[in-house]
Amino acid sequence: MSAVLPVTQPVSFEARKRAPYRVMPGFKLSLGFTIFYLTLIVLIPLSALFLKTFTMTWEAFWSAVTSERVMASYRLTFGASLIGAAINVVFGGIVAWVLVRYRFPGKRLIDALVDLPFALPTAVAGITLTALYSSNGWIGQFVEGKLGIKVAFTPLGVVLALTFIGLPFVVRTVQPVLEDAERELEEAAASLGASSWQTFSRVVFPTILPSLLTGFALAFARATGEYGSVIFIAGNMPMVSEITPLFIITKLEQYDYTGATAIAVVMLVVSFIMLLAINLLQAWARGKSRK
Repeated sequence: MSAVLPVTQPVSFEARKRAPYRVMPGFKLSLGFTIFYLTLIVLIPLSALFLKTFTMTWEAFWSAVTSERVMASYRLTFGASLIGAAINVVFGGIVAWVLVRYRFPGKRLIDALVDLPFALPTAVAGITLTALYSSNGWIGQFVEGKLGIKVAFTPLGVVLALTFIGLPFVVRTVQPVLEDAERELEEAAASLGASSWQTFSRVVFPTILPSLLTGFALAFARATGEYGSVIFIAGNMPMVSEITPLFIITKLEQYDYTGATAIAVVMLVVSFIMLLAINLLQAWARGKSRK
């Protein structure tokens, strides 16, 4: 005789919707560990930074963060970071496009070279750029001698160094989006008579815009705190080519800890506001592309 199996009722959609969904077991434990880890690594150090700054009076804080020398370092650091990130958005997007859409000899080598700023120590990158773009360097002797453009030990050198270290962030952010993009949409646009520029501006660009903004934010955030690759090529001249991270180090060497933390707080707040604005813009662009 065959055994009679009990008939189970199918679970309704409403019941499945009300049931708690867990991607992996131990969600509460994992979430607790995540919060603990972020608190230990991120929140506690940042809280210590603010608490040290709060020991200053408002007059002392304002004097420390708005002196003429500090303001000059702000303008150079944030200005060069914005310029470097913007350059990487344009040329990093082109590099990502070439690596995804074309096949050519040496493609894997170029793809590996994109990650070189990640692997190369920042001090080595700074020394290398300084040696190349100095007045007697391989590139600098032609740029300065023929074109009259001095790169090393100027703000232009700072922009160059920040562009170098920020390139991988844009390329590696845009590259997977291009790989997953549906080329059928481009073919459909071309078959309907759209020009190459129309296809790019109305089909391709809206797809990669959120990733471009993400790459810009990552490159900008990385550049604002860069130190090793900049100090050698910048020349570190006050009011001319002195970056804010170097000025913070100078404060620490002078045992002015509160002054150093005050400047660091300003950089942290400004960077956070800019990153928040970029993330909101990215969310807006992503929502617009889905419509």
